Amino acid sequence: MFDILSDRTYRHLFLAQVVALIGTGLATVALGLLAYDLAGSGAGLVLGSIFTIKMIAYVGIAPIAGAFADRVNRRALLVSLDLVRAAAALCLPFVTEVWQVYVLIFMLQSASAAFTPTFQATIPDILPEEDRYTRALSLSRLTYDLENIVSPTLAALLLAVMAYDTLFLGTVAGFIGSALLVVSVLLPSPKSTQRRGIYDRTTRGIRIYLATPRLRGLLALNLAVSAAGAMVLVNSVVLVRGELGLSESNVAWAMFAFGFGSMLAALLLPPVLDRVPDRPVMLSGAGLLVAALLGLAALVAITGLSWGGLLISWCLVGIGYSSVMTPSGRLLRRSAHAEDRPAIFAAQFALSHACWLLTYPLSGWLMTAFGTLTALILLAALSLVGLLLCRFLWPAHAPSEIPHSHADLPPDHPHLLEHGDEAHKHAIIIDDLHRDWPTRG
Repeated sequence: MFDILSDRTYRHLFLAQVVALIGTGLATVALGLLAYDLAGSGAGLVLGSIFTIKMIAYVGIAPIAGAFADRVNRRALLVSLDLVRAAAALCLPFVTEVWQVYVLIFMLQSASAAFTPTFQATIPDILPEEDRYTRALSLSRLTYDLENIVSPTLAALLLAVMAYDTLFLGTVAGFIGSALLVVSVLLPSPKSTQRRGIYDRTTRGIRIYLATPRLRGLLALNLAVSAAGAMVLVNSVVLVRGELGLSESNVAWAMFAFGFGSMLAALLLPPVLDRVPDRPVMLSGAGLLVAALLGLAALVAITGLSWGGLLISWCLVGIGYSSVMTPSGRLLRRSAHAEDRPAIFAAQFALSHACWLLTYPLSGWLMTAFGTLTALILLAALSLVGLLLCRFLWPAHAPSEIPHSHADLPPDHPHLLEHGDEAHKHAIIIDDLHRDWPTRG
């Protein structure tokens, strides 16, 4: 997996991702403390509003940013967005009102909503070989999981010797470090070969996404992942502190179990994906999410919640989570021309976070209103709905494992000449591939 770091361009982008993630992790800790300083007992409401603003920015800004990503130099765009994020983080230690926090967070997260899909869409251009790109996806997944451990640990060490608002300076340093690493390499910037209107550019990614069977299946899997993931991320503290009566450190261990499962899957997936098609791997991961939640529900119903049972279940959820999300970049890469990839990745970014925007509050409400058992069963049912929808929307005979996109069709393909709407072109081409290409699972 780590041999891909020998590529200088990818190595610099990977390090940019690492330092930016650490900076973001420090900001997460500092924001909680800032919210308590500004709102006291109302800090929970402030943090909830901050997370909502984050999701709204992700869902609303990403498609717009993806529409214009092919119009500008990618390196210049990424560096500019890093500097915007750094500027917003630099202002946070000086706020005196809650509304100021909301404005700065919207500014920072809007820049992230434009940065992340563009960054993700650049990697397959740098690593065009699918096996190397698969390892990059696994390494990226591993990095996200490690950040969940490293950033809180680093924050705890820094808070022992400095005030919490100084952590925001670490966030600034992370974004500036990311900008310096990005500017140190040359990045491909594929340009669109056609002139398109604003509406066409803004909706293009989502139209291609929804016209492609494997991506419609991926959207359904996003629902399955967010339902199970929300149970872990929202309700772990309630289960550990409230149901089991354990300490705050046990909450960290519960989250570690989830992260460990995700990291384990990320490490094991590259050789598996070399031999097994994406669809069965991802469906198996979603099935594991359902089984883990239902297994924990059965344990709660029969013997009551146990610490060991919770850790095992969260580890299994982590394995399922990573098994679905790690291969998703391969599906996106295969589903668009290079100039369309920012729009496709932006569509995935927006639509997946729309699922989280639904399941975050749903998970908390179910736990509060009906208790652990009902929350586990209903969120498992929602994950199962996503799994079944994926099987329907992404049929087994779909050519998801063929390493050819519609770019392989000749320019005089009759369907390219007969239909003007791009979404129809993509849908028809996919249908042609269903009929004409041999399948491999």
